[in-house]
Amino acid sequence: MPYDTAVPHRLLIGGAWEVAQGHSLPRCDPATEAARLPVIAASDAQVLHAVRAAEASGWQTSGRTHRLSALAQMIEGIEARAESFAQTISREIGVPIDFARRSQVEAALNHLRAMQVAYDATPDDMPVAPDCPADRVRYEPVGVAALITPWNWPLNQIVLKVGAALLAGCPMVLKPSELGADTAMLFAICMEDIDLPPGTFNLVMGGADTGAALVAHPAIAAVSFTGSTRAGQSIAIAAAQGFRRTILEMGGKSPNVLFEDCDVDTAMRQGLAHCFRNNGQSCNAASRMLVARGIYEKALEKAAQIVAEIHIGLPDQPGDHIGPQVSAAQHAHVQHLLQSGIDAGARLVVGGPGRPEGYTRGYFTRPSVLADVTPEMRVFREEIFGPVLTVTPFDSEAEAIALANDTPYGLAGYVQTADAACADRMARALRVGMVQVNGQSRAPGAPFGGVKASGVGREAGLWGIRAFQDVKSISGAVSDASI
Repeated sequence: MPYDTAVPHRLLIGGAWEVAQGHSLPRCDPATEAARLPVIAASDAQVLHAVRAAEASGWQTSGRTHRLSALAQMIEGIEARAESFAQTISREIGVPIDFARRSQVEAALNHLRAMQVAYDATPDDMPVAPDCPADRVRYEPVGVAALITPWNWPLNQIVLKVGAALLAGCPMVLKPSELGADTAMLFAICMEDIDLPPGTFNLVMGGADTGAALVAHPAIAAVSFTGSTRAGQSIAIAAAQGFRRTILEMGGKSPNVLFEDCDVDTAMRQGLAHCFRNNGQSCNAASRMLVARGIYEKALEKAAQIVAEIHIGLPDQPGDHIGPQVSAAQHAHVQHLLQSGIDAGARLVVGGPGRPEGYTRGYFTRPSVLADVTPEMRVFREEIFGPVLTVTPFDSEAEAIALANDTPYGLAGYVQTADAACADRMARALRVGMVQVNGQSRAPGAPFGGVKASGVGREAGLWGIRAFQDVKSISGAVSDASI
């Protein structure tokens, strides 16, 4: 059974559950707009209590065997509750249940398994060079970590941070989005079953003010945040006051470049899927398509055909359909930007403002494609975070690079071409943290993160673990393998 959402949320602090004592945060069902159980925020005193509990846990001195055992127990706990997680995520944020099972839950488990392999294979204490055993580097936990996660991939973003901090030796306080509170509660129940010192993992609920109180605490040594660029800027400024480590994964407006020699049918199907999946609510969505002039109209015809085949449906129904946006605010944001593109002169290929036919309630958006989009338009530059694809033509490789990089963001880039040399040139030229060519997925454990306004630092695999560790140089003392 999924986590019972009729039970009020609790805080997990120092190994014990507490009733939250702060203000109420209202929520609605994304598919019906019906009021749901509100989230009660932690008070400032409870945030303080959580940080102190983390400080006192002693997890910084844990050994590798204990850390790996704890991670294995986390994986087992999620696997045992996989269906409950899928049901909770689907109901909570509105993604279709099959997608929640296949992508939301499995992505989280795959990230944890990759971390497990990477950490097990890489020591925390290594010689600087093979012939210098007494000159070495040691990776040590930075200290108490504040983990602030979003609603769009509620389990996946939690485990990316919690799993990495756990293996790095950092006790932590997790503050999830209030829109992902049910998933976080179910995860905290998993953490209860793990052999950990009390206070190693703490859960507090709340909104931006709770996150701000957590980041401002002087005992916080590292802040890992995933969310909007504006919120990330505020966190970076606050964290800088105490020279705290920051790992920031923020927005994106990722280009998908289609050259004339690509397979147009495959490129369009993959491109639209990567833009629309998760109801269009992914930071690395391939939402800004750049198409070579010679195949431009063909690509648009194919887009109209593919989108016409897409179904809109309720989250609890099986199938590969698209569900609603997560909230009224998010739905209004998508509608506003979509209309702004039309008003600015973009050509509406398919879709458009308003709810899909047959839906009078729920935060549903019509899957839409806007063509002839220019860099001056807001839809070219701003993250829409909904099932809306913009399409822009280009006449040369140099123009494609210039258009792709003409954005404040730099999270991901996608390239479609049969020319291996062109693919490599584009991969080097794009100012992004990740590039995928011809639909090739990232390998397990590959780093996730961006540049510019998309963030600082990396998550996933060994890269994510090292983000929570300091590097210490030691000369004249050979490592004691027994410690």
